[in-house]
Amino acid sequence: MTTLNHRINIEQRSSSTDALGQPLETWTLVAAVWADVRHLSGTATLKAGADASLVQASIRIRQRSGLNAGLRVVHGSDLYDIRAVLPDGKNQYIDLVCQRVA
Repeated sequence: MTTLNHRINIEQRSSSTDALGQPLETWTLVAAVWADVRHLSGTATLKAGADASLVQASIRIRQRSGLNAGLRVVHGSDLYDIRAVLPDGKNQYIDLVCQRVA
């Protein structure tokens, strides 16, 4: 049985301009849902001379349409890029294959 006990926000990138006409990137809320967040793996790498960690996660939510790669998940203070959206085959849940943004 899947336990959806974490509250997450799913967000979409939006582009606009500021008062000076400079490009401005913001994120807008698509949905606030309950989820099961599971970290699948983690690796340590060097990025620009500093240690960085790469964490992959599977985030299961109830079935819903309109989600795709390119959106992001906000879970507490953690940000995850959605890499793929996988249906469960039973039209009950979908799994978001994610990578934590460091």
